[in-house]
Amino acid sequence: MEHKRIMELETRGEVLIVRFDAPAIGAAANLEQLGHDLRDIILQKQPSRMVIDFTRVSFFSSQMLGLLVDVWRRLKDCGGTVVISGINPNLTRVFRITSLDKVFDFYPDTETALKALARPAEG
Repeated sequence: MEHKRIMELETRGEVLIVRFDAPAIGAAANLEQLGHDLRDIILQKQPSRMVIDFTRVSFFSSQMLGLLVDVWRRLKDCGGTVVISGINPNLTRVFRITSLDKVFDFYPDTETALKALARPAEG
């Protein structure tokens, strides 16, 4: 089976933007490959800030939540930040149900997320 590329990367300044380009992300093989790719990217690029853009995604499996937590933990361990942009209301509900809405900050689009990450941290 051919591996379809469902992840696009863009770097803006010190922020790595990860865009998912699939309406549904659920196949275990795809998620395993995505996890491997994201871990490699974090190791190689060592981003301090990351935006994960779900604008084109309308569904993902619960395994995706685990992958997001893994990415968040890896960046947090290095003093980094992960935010999520472009998520639809149904997926927002999943984050609320699992209490992950307390872990991630959400923005309506990537540009808004980038502006928020550019502001100095409070506290």
